[in-house]
Amino acid sequence: MSQPSNFNRLAGLYRWMEWVTFGPWLGWCRCAFLPELSVCQHALVIGDGDGRFTASLLSANRSVQIDAVDASSAMLNALVRRAGPQSARIRTHHADARIWRHAHTPKNPPIDLIATHFFLDCLTTAEVQSLAASLRQASSPAAIWAISEFAVPPTPFGSLIGRPLVSALYLAFAWLTGLTVRTLPDHSAALNHSGFTLLEQRTRLGGLLVSQLWTAIPTPTAPAATENVPISIEMLQPC
Repeated sequence: MSQPSNFNRLAGLYRWMEWVTFGPWLGWCRCAFLPELSVCQHALVIGDGDGRFTASLLSANRSVQIDAVDASSAMLNALVRRAGPQSARIRTHHADARIWRHAHTPKNPPIDLIATHFFLDCLTTAEVQSLAASLRQASSPAAIWAISEFAVPPTPFGSLIGRPLVSALYLAFAWLTGLTVRTLPDHSAALNHSGFTLLEQRTRLGGLLVSQLWTAIPTPTAPAATENVPISIEMLQPC
């Protein structure tokens, strides 16, 4: 297992870096399924950076309690600051998610929501599979997992634009944070292998960005994919 990358020095710049490169699109991906998370009671949020998804979840769900895990102390501090008065519903864990265990969190209520937004791309496929297996054992049998990630679609756009762009992002974060991963993991195969089932999927920017909902309950329902998601006025405030 490699050393965790160091995102501390990006904590104050991360939002602006994101806006310069992708505008509001990553925020829309994080919040794609926010209405579906309104009944969750205990969330485990891993690698949320400066906490924009966490703050949005706290505002949308007034009863949820959150355990936030991040290897960057500066990002955790930014997450708590962004939550403001609602930070009383957050417990932070400064830890590498690959080796952190749910034993650190209370068992009542059990975790019924896992959220990883633009985090799994920092791991290898094997590491995602190990994490997924651990989380499935530690969470409620009915838990759902909200994921946002980059993807390289199997299209000419993916070959000509998506793959070089993703490679450039990896090189940039390798230089800025010491990230050693260089390719996107096959997180879908890893989650499937660990017993999770895809419920719904939405893609944006020609398939370069994907938002997914997974469940720990096996279901024969095929995932619904939506390529061009209509944007409402409410969506114009990204996470």
